[in-house]
Amino acid sequence: MDVRIGVTYSVKELEVQLEDDADRAEVRSRVEAAISSGDGVLWLTDRKGREVGVPADKIAYVELGAGDESRAFGFSA
Repeated sequence: MDVRIGVTYSVKELEVQLEDDADRAEVRSRVEAAISSGDGVLWLTDRKGREVGVPADKIAYVELGAGDESRAFGFSA
C-alpha cells in the first residue's frame, strides 16, 4: 500500500510504501488518531523496515493508495 503525506510548509510530499498486505482500515485509524491528538507523531514502517515519523500537527493531508496500482507516465493524446 502506498501512503502519501503532505506536510505543511513543504512543497514536497512524503511517500511511504507499506507492505502490500497492510490493513487499510488500521492505517487509516492510526492516521486519524494521530491527527485528532494533534501533538503526537504518526509512525509508519515501510517495506524495508524503516520507520518514518511525521509530527501530527504538520500533516496537511494523507492519501492512501493501493500498492499494486499502475502509474501512468508520458504523454497521451
